[in-house]
Amino acid sequence: MPQLLTEARRWFEEALLASLEESGVAPVSPTQVHLFAVLDERGTTVSELARRMGVTRQTAHQAVHGLVAAGLLSRVPDPASGRPRLIRRTAEGARTHQEAGDILERVENELALRAALETPWGPPPVLRG
Repeated sequence: MPQLLTEARRWFEEALLASLEESGVAPVSPTQVHLFAVLDERGTTVSELARRMGVTRQTAHQAVHGLVAAGLLSRVPDPASGRPRLIRRTAEGARTHQEAGDILERVENELALRAALETPWGPPPVLRG
């Protein structure tokens, strides 16, 4: 089952990336897609993004750098502290984020996967030898 879920995630990522590219969005990596998914609206520091993604700060920084270069994210001063920088979506990044959500919804509807995963399964069984 874990392998099937991993393959399903990969399939979803590939469908999303290909669909975004087809719609004219700058190419993004799976890591950048994951970063976009954990970024909140008010802005997030690179350290917090790394923690949420479960990756190193360097990996998160590289993903941010690529998305800033693509015009999808921007760095702004943190109003609570002048030193850390918050990462936020640009207007184009917000549009891309919305488009990605729409694409994923269509893919989910196509497969009816969400309905299957949201079905109550009851408590996990205890299997004896």
